[in-house]
Amino acid sequence: MPLTAEADIAQLLAETRTIAVIGASDRPDRPSWGVMRVLQDWGYRVLPVNPQITGEHVHGEYVWRDLEQIGEPIDMVDIFRRPAAAGEAVDQAIAAGAKSVWMQLGVVNEEAAARAEAAGLKVVMDRCPAIDLPRFNVPKKG
Repeated sequence: MPLTAEADIAQLLAETRTIAVIGASDRPDRPSWGVMRVLQDWGYRVLPVNPQITGEHVHGEYVWRDLEQIGEPIDMVDIFRRPAAAGEAVDQAIAAGAKSVWMQLGVVNEEAAARAEAAGLKVVMDRCPAIDLPRFNVPKKG
């Protein structure tokens, strides 16, 4: 069952340090661009993932092809993909050893959420961390 209680979501955000953003964009008009900036401003290490712009930089961070390529611990995978494509992102998160997956607003995939939970990951679905951070008064990092 995905996390829905405010206290559980706030605790997850407080414990998280490194976030990989699948579907990160280099276009300022895209929601993932703005969310990535908010997460960085909050003090998270944010690793953008997008095979279409691999090797470029978004907000000063190298863009990775996929999670496997990153090669360092990932606390959370923030998924900016269509609901049907979220399952692939969840499978990558499981394989990479992530601790949680966060499916953005409008991204609901119950099967993918169940796989993540069965693998021991915490799951948040159909929410945005950029909205929840100030709403739940999560302290900034550093």
